Amino acid sequence: MTFKELKRLVAQGEGQHIEFKRKVYYPQKIMREVVAFANSEGGKLCIGVSDDGQIPGLKHPDDHLFLMQRAIEKFAKPEIAYRLYRIPIPYQSEREVLVFDIPAAKQKPVFLIYNLRTSRGRAYVRVADKSLQASREMRYIMKASLNSEGTLLQYGDAEQHLLRYLGSHSYIDVPKYAEVANISLNEASQILVRMTLAQILEIIPQEGGTDRFIQISVD
Repeated sequence: MTFKELKRLVAQGEGQHIEFKRKVYYPQKIMREVVAFANSEGGKLCIGVSDDGQIPGLKHPDDHLFLMQRAIEKFAKPEIAYRLYRIPIPYQSEREVLVFDIPAAKQKPVFLIYNLRTSRGRAYVRVADKSLQASREMRYIMKASLNSEGTLLQYGDAEQHLLRYLGSHSYIDVPKYAEVANISLNEASQILVRMTLAQILEIIPQEGGTDRFIQISVD
């Protein structure tokens, strides 16, 4: 990647596939973006770029590179593949921008490990310019989507309640569905996941973890 190509990339601003970081202050926090890109459609993490799109670069790029590579190796499970670009800043030979090009993971969900002793972690997904913690439903959908077998659906009273509700409302979430169909939260979750995997519904991640489900329109 050239500096000219970097400028075109930065001009797009932060969004679904681009994140800027001025420096590597707290690598474990930056790993949220890395994990979110891997769990979504992939993206580019640009280190040495300010939130406002300025490109000051990094004065000691090797130090920042070491911190990020160590964080990716240590805190992401399963392992994340990436491509690294080191872009020198013209007329400032000691400064560089580091771009981590992260593809969508082949094995999802990818977790950010926050307790190395117990290997417990959280998964994140990318929504616009934010990295949101993945809900239980989102994690299950990511994992089940890797299975090539189809999803068997049976339409009972609970499913009919769901479709009737979505016929007059733009979305539904797990608590609301459990209420309108008079079923448990666990059953509501399972049905919404199955119908999402069957491509009848689409999941829309929300900050706070109570995701929305919308009906996919058929043209």
